[in-house]
Amino acid sequence: MDTSEAETRLLDAAEKLFYERGVQAVGMDQVRTASGVSLKRLYQVFPSKSELVRACLDRRDRRWRARLAAHVEACPAGRERVLAVYDWLYAWFTEPDFRGCAFINAYGELGAVDPAVADAVRAHKSAFHDYLAGLVAAAGGPERAVAPLVLLAEGAMTAAAISGSPEPARQARLGVAQLLAAS
Repeated sequence: MDTSEAETRLLDAAEKLFYERGVQAVGMDQVRTASGVSLKRLYQVFPSKSELVRACLDRRDRRWRARLAAHVEACPAGRERVLAVYDWLYAWFTEPDFRGCAFINAYGELGAVDPAVADAVRAHKSAFHDYLAGLVAAAGGPERAVAPLVLLAEGAMTAAAISGSPEPARQARLGVAQLLAAS
């Protein structure tokens, strides 16, 4: 097995386990077993659990933002694209394996003790903020609306994970529509 295949198998296994059970609850032996990659090879590819967590977050960030952008870009330009973010959140929240935002979850577990994880989470959240800011600007909305829109999305992610319901996305969308109409 070459390094690329080992890395993919390890990331697939680790990301699934970390998201389902939490980072701290999953040991490297569990990642080894789920991936079928030897422990020696695992540590050759990812010398520490922190590096594995960071790689999982980096890959999830790219995939998450690409999925969101693909959905939004399929919608008419303007305010509809801003609202489409919350429609996409609703669809994400209805997925059977939805366990909340992996970045919020990882930060809650490791943000205070692992600067690399905290940095990865901050980078993801900053990129999301910038993406929403671009959508708001393209829709002719005011820059001051961006922070509340981000908070509505972040709050919806947390509320959906805790409640087990996708409805917080619809409630956030309603708030966004009201904010955009008022501006």
